[in-house]
Amino acid sequence: MKQLDSFTFEMMVTSDIHSHIRPIDYRTREAENSGLARIATIVKEARQASPELLLIDNGDLLQGTPMSYYAAAYGKERVNPAIAVLNEMKYDAAVLGNHEFNYGLELLRKAVADSRFPWLSANIASSETQEPLFGQPYIVRTVNQNIKIVILGVTTHYIPNWENPSHIQGLAFRDALESTKEWVSFIRETEQPDLLVVAYHGGFERELSSGKPAEALTGENLAYAMCMEVPGIDVLITGHQHRQLAGEVNGVAIVQPGCNGQAVGRISVSFHAIGEGWDIASKTTKLVRIDDTVTPNPAIMRLTENVESEVQTWLDQTIGQIEGDMTISDPFLCRSADHPFVEFMNRVQMDAAGVDISIASLLNNESEGFRKDVTMRDILANFMYPNTLTVLRLSGEDIRAALEQTAAYFQVQEDGALSVNPAYLEPKLQHYNYDMWEGIEYELNAAMPIGERVTRLTRAGQPLDPCMQLDVVMNNYRAAGGGGYTMYQGKQIIREVQIDMAELVASYLMKKGIVHAACDHNWRVIAES
Repeated sequence: MKQLDSFTFEMMVTSDIHSHIRPIDYRTREAENSGLARIATIVKEARQASPELLLIDNGDLLQGTPMSYYAAAYGKERVNPAIAVLNEMKYDAAVLGNHEFNYGLELLRKAVADSRFPWLSANIASSETQEPLFGQPYIVRTVNQNIKIVILGVTTHYIPNWENPSHIQGLAFRDALESTKEWVSFIRETEQPDLLVVAYHGGFERELSSGKPAEALTGENLAYAMCMEVPGIDVLITGHQHRQLAGEVNGVAIVQPGCNGQAVGRISVSFHAIGEGWDIASKTTKLVRIDDTVTPNPAIMRLTENVESEVQTWLDQTIGQIEGDMTISDPFLCRSADHPFVEFMNRVQMDAAGVDISIASLLNNESEGFRKDVTMRDILANFMYPNTLTVLRLSGEDIRAALEQTAAYFQVQEDGALSVNPAYLEPKLQHYNYDMWEGIEYELNAAMPIGERVTRLTRAGQPLDPCMQLDVVMNNYRAAGGGGYTMYQGKQIIREVQIDMAELVASYLMKKGIVHAACDHNWRVIAES
């Protein structure tokens, strides 16, 4: 067959799907413009126009909806619904995201074994053999007979700062930037590809246009550095931050397709023939956003119909009742002064851990608290992450430092009103990094400079001694220092509760039967100059 002088390679990418398969809001049962079922329709149409199109998932696939929780808790022997869907859609590869580890290595290994596509992990390795996890750092594909495409998978190495240690036991997380440098150099030398794509489950730590830091430069996100410091990357797929980005940085085509299947990234690379080889003529990236004109793919809907029915029945089970008002009408007000739902969260944690000081966070702005009759649907809508609990021994000085960190969540507007610090809104929503305490009394003054905002800190009405040692329960993400709480790193672990928070809440409600909404108003936030 005669070789053409030019060829356009097409690739599509999803990221941070978080198990959103069917286009439904599990809290309300209303249809959503999201999910793999709708994306499958877009992919099918694209493949009709470009049969050699490659399809990649960039991580955080296995956790995030009631269906994923149900599959992990009650469907362990079956093929995970998300894996079944990716198999049906004929994905070419998937990259490990940080949330792939949330349900433990046993579930992850089964998911990988059930996948009809490889999982890529260049910088996550066995700590014993140093071999990449699942043995495959990259894939090689040939299109148009002799155009060689290599796709390298890399994951944020920050996972040990968040994950339950038992879920990553025996694994080593190598620096993502250094690993990318080494593997790109190796691939360029040994594979000599016509196109090298890096699929990185991580995001941009700097503003794309100016290079100014967009967040604390912890190493969690390194995509900008990859574009600037790693020669040989043609296309960089990113994720983790849940942003929707498409463009170019330092000659590298970049794309990040948001989250929950609200968009799919499309990459087009035009080649022209040079002698026996090929040269890249142009690279473009764009986002194909999902709207209500995109109908769900019937095959995906049929594939998940039975498990969806099971999930809906399970979600409607009444677990317990609330006497009083535990609903959240305004999440900002809920974070500004003690609230019955936050107090309830802390009470559950203290009951499970056997301590009398607790830290809890309102995980997102969609949390509505609890109405009178509480179902599993309500629980999972408010506790969507499978966090477990850790008890740390902290000093009074540590507690004050943690409160100063959490107080940075606020800023004061010109009219004197409280508002959210933009650093918690861009480049990624981080409401979950604001903590609320039970078991101490405190006041935060957002009008004071950051680092000087704790204006009252007592325990049982007495000033908290900086040297006093206290046992405090929190989720495992925070206990590892996640969210910038470095004062917790290296602290003595007194106890770990290896049951995720949703299950603890369900058990607490079933045990109590009726829970009274209460609030002791032990803290507040003010803005007084």
